[in-house]
Amino acid sequence: MNKREHAATVARTRASRRQFAKTVAGAFVAAPLIARTTVNAQTPPATKQAPAPPNPQPTPPPQAAPPPSPVAEAYAEIGRLRFGDKLTPDELERMKRDMEGNVRTAERLRPFKLKNADEPDFIFIA
Repeated sequence: MNKREHAATVARTRASRRQFAKTVAGAFVAAPLIARTTVNAQTPPATKQAPAPPNPQPTPPPQAAPPPSPVAEAYAEIGRLRFGDKLTPDELERMKRDMEGNVRTAERLRPFKLKNADEPDFIFIA
């Protein structure tokens, strides 16, 4: 078989772009159907045993948030004085809660003393 005959044979056996696109589209359409039948075939038959009655656990009553610390109140007041005309009361309340979280985080970090030679925990590469 020479090169020309071989090229003609390959061209006849190769799928065109259109045929390839149809095959891929058909696979996408058929995949969920095949998956559904495979899952159904693998599930065990249902047993005749009745399910256990639900045992509801009592839900604890919602706890009221602790009042913000005086430091957080002071930070929130500064924010209200500076940006109060641009914020709604709901946003001011949310800002107060955020300040309380920031103050608590700072209190937790304060005991960890760092030396001047301590480096960050990450490597910066520019």
